[in-house]
Amino acid sequence: MMDIHQILKQLPHRYPFLLVDRVLQIEKGKSIQALKNVSMNEPQFTGHFPHRPVFPGVLMLEAMAQTAALLAFDTLGVTPDDKTVYYFAGIDGARFKRPVEPGDQLVMDVTLERMKAGIFKFKGTARVGDEVACEAELMCTMRTIA
Repeated sequence: MMDIHQILKQLPHRYPFLLVDRVLQIEKGKSIQALKNVSMNEPQFTGHFPHRPVFPGVLMLEAMAQTAALLAFDTLGVTPDDKTVYYFAGIDGARFKRPVEPGDQLVMDVTLERMKAGIFKFKGTARVGDEVACEAELMCTMRTIA
């Protein structure tokens, strides 16, 4: 389990781009479950869409990637510093099955499928209740910047 204070120590993202509110469970090297509370107060809803607010699909993918990063750091036993960035390397098979709206709680389940030559491959599913909202395979990598 990880609360927002522990998440802030691991991820470099900040408002409005930190998309993980809590880690519910984590199994080192295997899987993680985290949540994002979707609130009407978030800036994307001003324009997406004013008459019918919908949480953007790309932000669901980003929330899963941030969740995946937390699993990667835990697996490696590292806390990233200011010289480390965690990048998307690829997204495959992304599917959006249900709109996510303000008031929903997005629960992300991410499993580590493969870790080879600094590239991590994850399988991610985001749900609202029992309904799948989004699923994708995510590839991520860590880089040191000057």
